Amino acid sequence: MTTYHYVSDTHPARVTGADRYRLPIVGYLTPAHPRFDEMTAFLADEHKRPDGYGLIFLESEEHSALYFGPIEQVQQYQAENADGTATFDQRQGHIYEFWPEGSGWADYIPNLTWHPDGRGILTTHPHPDGNSQVIVYEYHGSRSPNRPDQPLVTYHCTRCHANTLHDIGHVQANTGPNARRWAGKQARQHVLSAQRHGVGTQASLCRPSDPQMSRIVAQVASDMFGRTVPETSWESGCATNGPCAEIRHLRAHAANATAG
Repeated sequence: MTTYHYVSDTHPARVTGADRYRLPIVGYLTPAHPRFDEMTAFLADEHKRPDGYGLIFLESEEHSALYFGPIEQVQQYQAENADGTATFDQRQGHIYEFWPEGSGWADYIPNLTWHPDGRGILTTHPHPDGNSQVIVYEYHGSRSPNRPDQPLVTYHCTRCHANTLHDIGHVQANTGPNARRWAGKQARQHVLSAQRHGVGTQASLCRPSDPQMSRIVAQVASDMFGRTVPETSWESGCATNGPCAEIRHLRAHAANATAG
């Protein structure tokens, strides 16, 4: 099922909400916590509860929020949610449109990927050309040589085939919904840029690689190995060893998981 996301009227790449969320964490924060004051310092004064908070974390593929409510209300919600169908009255507390970071929250909130093993498609946007896609996905990889693989998140455009796997500016450690929201925003900006400026223009984020680069790479490789290395198009390389190959593996992985 595809989640519909709402975007800002003034900043259309910024997601402001979703039509459905999952609730991966339900917990509590009381004055007994050694960093209680630090962790709640960002709350508006009128939202503060001296006796503590019941917490309900919400997340979608591209958005997240945190509900601060009465402890008793969240206890009741947990008791009634044995079958996963209970709801809670948001009017009893307050929702903040993010999951907090730092100030004790890093220890409180575990690292969570969207898919159980951190490998899979998050969302797909149609490209303005009508044939291609801009795909947001999470996977396992390394952002630099000689480092172990870790959960990462990025996006890929099947029109321009920019190799974001090797571009640290477009890959982020996949530690939670804030990282996935960032990747989703990058993908939406890519789509909007293609809409506004077209494909391949200097002003557009969607710029296919210069074919001359493939010839240069092949020539350099031939000189290095002392034999003729055939020229490979950017698209073919992407399908073989790049993001398109990674996405193909992720889709096969999801199909196998479903079949199993």
